[in-house]
This record gives sequence, C-alpha cells and structure tokens, in this order.
Amino acid sequence: MHKIILIIIFILPLFLGCSSSKKISTDDSISLRNPEEIYISGMSFFDNQEFSTAEEEFKSLQKLYPLSNESIQSEIMVGFIKYLQMDYDSSISKFQKFIQKYPSHNDLDYVYYMIAINNYEQIAHFELDGQFNEIALESFNQVITRFPESEYTKDSLQKIILIKSNKAAKHMDIGRFYLKEKKYTAALNRFKIVVQEYSMTKFTPEALHRMVEAYYEMGMMQESIEMASVLGYNYPDTKWYRYSYNLIKKINNNNSILDKLTNIF
Repeated sequence: MHKIILIIIFILPLFLGCSSSKKISTDDSISLRNPEEIYISGMSFFDNQEFSTAEEEFKSLQKLYPLSNESIQSEIMVGFIKYLQMDYDSSISKFQKFIQKYPSHNDLDYVYYMIAINNYEQIAHFELDGQFNEIALESFNQVITRFPESEYTKDSLQKIILIKSNKAAKHMDIGRFYLKEKKYTAALNRFKIVVQEYSMTKFTPEALHRMVEAYYEMGMMQESIEMASVLGYNYPDTKWYRYSYNLIKKINNNNSILDKLTNIF
C-alpha cells in the first residue's frame, strides 16, 4: 500500500510537468514570428481587403513587440483601416494618440493629413452642418502650417478651396433667395461675404454681379456702377460682367461711366 502511494506521488508531478511544458510550447509558437513577419502578414491581409484580420495582426504585433519600428508603423495602419471602414471618430482617435506618443515621427505629416481627411469625409458622406467645414479647414491648415514642404500640402490646399467653395455656395443660395424676395440688404450681406472671404472660389464673379443687381434695385446707382467696374476690371471675360454691363446701360445720365465700362469690356 505504501509503495502504491509513493508511486502515485512520484508520477503525478511528471503528468503535471508534461501538461505545463505543453502549454509553454504553445505560447512559444505564437511568439516565434519576428516583428517583420507579423507586419508582412498584416499587410498581406490588408492588401486582400481582409481589414479585420489585418487589424488583429497589427494589434498582436503591438502587444508582442511594442517598441519595434513595425509596431509603430502598424499603429498608423490601424488608423488607416478605421478610415477605410468609415469609422472616422475611431480613426481620428488613433491618429491623435499616435501624435501624442511619437511627436517627432517621420510620418507625422501623413498622420495630420489623415486627421484632416477624416474630418473632410464627414462633410462629403454625411452632409453635416457647418461644424465639420470649420474643423476640416482647421485640420488642413495645420498640415500646411506645420509641414509646408510635405507631399500632402498641395492636396490640403485643394481641399481647402473645395471646402470654401462649399461654404460660398451656401451663402450664394441664401443671397439669391433674398434677392428674389426683394430683401436687398440681406442679399448684399451674403454676397459681400463671398467676395471678401471666399474670393478664391468660382462664385466671386457672380457675387459681384448680384451686388450690381441689388444696388440697382435699391436705387443706389453709383454703388451699382462701382461694383460693375470692379467686376469688369477683375473678370472682363465672364458672362457675369456682360450681364452687369447690360444692366448699367439702363442707367441714364452716366455716359462717361458707361464709356469706361465699354473700354474694359
């Protein structure tokens, strides 16, 4: 009886040891891959548009090798995956955390640019009110200010023009409505905003012509003529100047001014 007990006591640790060593072996097999291999695997899934699996690989890399270059790069990739999945808030959060962790990283211009793109997409996809216009403008301005030599600066400038055009279009719609309703002062205020704040947009010639119209309807002929002169000087080849010129023709006793407009035209 004593022998049986001793045998059991002796054999039991062997079973426990075998069980333990088998578990360790499994854990070891997970970490056998080096950072580069895990990153390449994640990119392979990404290239095949298996974004969820790619994200899992990148997160495993960050957990196993948090200080490796591949791990740092994988944080950018996770942010980009969130963008592609249209999870814009999560994407912005990932990129903002990246900036906090690595304020001197070589790809920081791209990270700032992607934050701006996320904000921009929320204008395009969800047509939210003006708050995202302002947020996106500020984001793209940060790219231009912080990284003037970046490859993303040109596109940031183009996006700013598009956003401003979007804002100018809204002012033009409201201004045209006021003009139709004969609320000329309110209309003028809208058109002035376009001319003063969004002069780079395509709406500036029309805004100037609408101001000519509004002043004309208000009986403010001198102001109407002055706006027509500004329009003719800056945009002589547009249809809006031709419209203004024909309107000014209706004003009596202004032949000298009309001659000047004719010379411009």
